[in-house]
Amino acid sequence: MSVFVILYYTLLLGASCLAAYYKKRSAFLLLFSLTLVSFILGIIGGVAALRIVAISAGLLGLSAMVSYAFREFLIMIAPRNMAKELRTAPLTAAFGMFVIFTVAIAGIFAPFIAPFGEAEVISSAFAPADENMLLGADQLGRDMFSRLVFGARNTVALALAGTVLAFTLGALAGLLAATSGGWFDQVIARTSDVIMSIPSLIFALLMLSIFGGELANDTTSFWLLTGFAMVTGLLVVSAVSERSVMGWVIGLAVLAGVSAVFAGAMLILFNPSEIILILVVAVIYSPRVFRLTRAVAGNVVVMDYIEAAKLRGERTWYLIRREILPNSTAPLVAEFGLEFCFVFLLIAGLSFLGLGIQPPTADWGSMVRENATLISFGDITPLIPAAAIALLTVAVNFVVDWMLYRSSGLKV
Repeated sequence: MSVFVILYYTLLLGASCLAAYYKKRSAFLLLFSLTLVSFILGIIGGVAALRIVAISAGLLGLSAMVSYAFREFLIMIAPRNMAKELRTAPLTAAFGMFVIFTVAIAGIFAPFIAPFGEAEVISSAFAPADENMLLGADQLGRDMFSRLVFGARNTVALALAGTVLAFTLGALAGLLAATSGGWFDQVIARTSDVIMSIPSLIFALLMLSIFGGELANDTTSFWLLTGFAMVTGLLVVSAVSERSVMGWVIGLAVLAGVSAVFAGAMLILFNPSEIILILVVAVIYSPRVFRLTRAVAGNVVVMDYIEAAKLRGERTWYLIRREILPNSTAPLVAEFGLEFCFVFLLIAGLSFLGLGIQPPTADWGSMVRENATLISFGDITPLIPAAAIALLTVAVNFVVDWMLYRSSGLKV
């Protein structure tokens, strides 16, 4: 029996005994389970399997320490009320916040962090890692680490933009449907049923095949964005203006100008093919947001204080802004995190299929597809962007679970 095996089991058993002595139930269960798994894998796979388990346990321990340190850092810089909430955050939520913070910093400062350009060819195809290229080169000789950093900016930015648009349209429609009811509620609900009945991937492939290619230009993108903004803005105008003709005229005039400015700003930030992708994602996921918002707001609308506000003559926009929305914020914020995960995975999947973010723009999904042949030679480089996709998705879910715990009292 090697010295490594003796030291490994000694540390595990000693830590388990300490956890049991100090009545740390969760730590004891984790350490004791790790001991049993190590024993079984050691019998089956020998010392090599034990080394893998030890490395995995070490990474988990390192993640726990980093999460604890990051939580203490947030507590130190946060306002008093927020710091009080952060003290109750589990390490899983702290780990999620650390990953989200790291990805955000990498995306914002990508040109300064990446050692090479996004599409700069610096080596031969599939060159191994060295002191200049931390992760080696891809199929065209571009630095994998640099493209991974730029991919964080591109993939996350598109996912965030699609989530914001989907959430804005779906939440506004849900709030108005719950407040107004009647034919408006039925029309929006049946429309969302039709969209949700189509599988997301099939719907995305259909829309991208229609609006992609030659139609993916500045003119088409501008009018599609303007139309989307007009539809979303009409929901606001209908709530603000009520039955006033002058209110409708002023609202529509302002809406037309705001929609044009919004479309122009989006064309500056994204290219036409990316805008088509964002709009397709927004159409796919807005019905899901509508369903949740309508259900949550429907529970608030029947409350006595809403009836009292109606008897005072308050308008629909006042009810939504001052009465319904403040009492529906917690589940909607958690839903935003979940929708971001769904949108992020869909965009990565479409990029893997070649229909998402187009080359030479770096994207985590397309990076997996472009370097997939390396897996046949035992190279795990294509798994790195795949692991980044999984890590960010899990991190966001950790934070969402904690937010659900805070708002509903669920156990995490």
